[in-house]
Amino acid sequence: MTSRTALLLHTAGLATKYLETIADRHVGALASGDDLRRQLAVPLSDTGEPETAVIDALALAGALGTVATQGPRYYGFVVGGSVPAATAADWLVSAWDQNAGVYVLSPVVSVVEDITAVWLKDLAGLPAGWSTGFVTGCQAANFTALATARQHMLTKAGWDVEANGLYGAPWLHVVCSEESHYTIFNALKLLGLGAERVTKVPADEQGRMRADELARTLDALAGPTIVCAQAGNVNSGAFDPIDEIATITSAHGAWLHVDGAFGLWAAASPARAHLVKGIARADSVATDAHKWLNVPYDSGVVFTAHPASHRRAMTLSAAYIIESAKERDPHEFVPEESRRARAVPVYAAVRSLGRHGLGDLVERCCQLAARLANQLRADSRLAILNDVVLNQVLVRLTTGPDPDAATRAMVDRLQQDGTCWASGTTWHGMAALRVSISNWSTTEADVDRTANAITRCTGS
Repeated sequence: MTSRTALLLHTAGLATKYLETIADRHVGALASGDDLRRQLAVPLSDTGEPETAVIDALALAGALGTVATQGPRYYGFVVGGSVPAATAADWLVSAWDQNAGVYVLSPVVSVVEDITAVWLKDLAGLPAGWSTGFVTGCQAANFTALATARQHMLTKAGWDVEANGLYGAPWLHVVCSEESHYTIFNALKLLGLGAERVTKVPADEQGRMRADELARTLDALAGPTIVCAQAGNVNSGAFDPIDEIATITSAHGAWLHVDGAFGLWAAASPARAHLVKGIARADSVATDAHKWLNVPYDSGVVFTAHPASHRRAMTLSAAYIIESAKERDPHEFVPEESRRARAVPVYAAVRSLGRHGLGDLVERCCQLAARLANQLRADSRLAILNDVVLNQVLVRLTTGPDPDAATRAMVDRLQQDGTCWASGTTWHGMAALRVSISNWSTTEADVDRTANAITRCTGS
């Protein structure tokens, strides 16, 4: 056995032990930043250290300093876990160490991207002819989609933004919901379109963009326009009325982008697919794969109805890059050149789950969210603030002279308790606990333990 083989087998044992104990451990981190620095910030030696000792030090720090996002009772930030096949495939990706940018650098990765893109479009109800790019997450997916929209709409207006930039360009309107996720605004900032110069459309009490207000907004605008809608509000889980919005944007010749970070995969569940009705009428869609597809970080996907504009907005070129006449070079549809083979774990997750398996995963998470909400409603001290249409539950403590302070204290106690981990949020000016159930391994027993923990942590 070579030293490399021994090291890899040793590391696999440590990783396996970590995963085997993840369901029973304290869900939050057990070490502070200072604790971890004392453990890891050793003087850098001149001659190096034994490889096994380095890995052991990292594994020890990871046992205390990680948050159990792989576990069944982590409900923060709409984070999924990683199904076993995806974790295993990600280990292969690291062993292969392929640059996924160009076909000639890694034929297998390029082919896997193509196959996975076909599967994902089918599962999401998107047309087969749409282009696809595998990026780091929904932030990058939103950026790529909006860069494509910028290219497409300004080209229609007679302006080559790739060649000439934005100086002197026609005014490009951007219309968002007042409930749009901050990654939309960050993407606009990075694209030079401005995070603050957007027109915001009012939303209803569940966070859905009001289509009637969008129609009035577009009636008042002239010139190229991008509209950003949302499939799955990050707090309430509510969906903008995508089909109605698509009719309005089409009538105005606007580009429709849908941020479907996690909500896109409602399409995989027959009981929830109506929530994304009209998604195929959009011009671009963004999603995270490390949410409901349950693959390791980092992984996001962008889809567009305009492959030529997508490619023109993203294409990189150099004299030493030999383009394949037959095969697709993945770098032409993403902002990066050198990039990890992140489609491989997605391929493994989707293939291992199958069509029904993914649908069952999504539906099970939604049913578990409803189960949690029903249990918490039985406690008169607690209020559920949202219609539980998906996997999000907003909980508020209503007792005492200051419910906001009481709710935030409940969130702190819950995170310290360690039974589960959920994040605090602010919803319509009110403090709330946000529970996002997205993990393949979460069970009814986990939800019941979570309900008991929340009730225990009310402190009243």
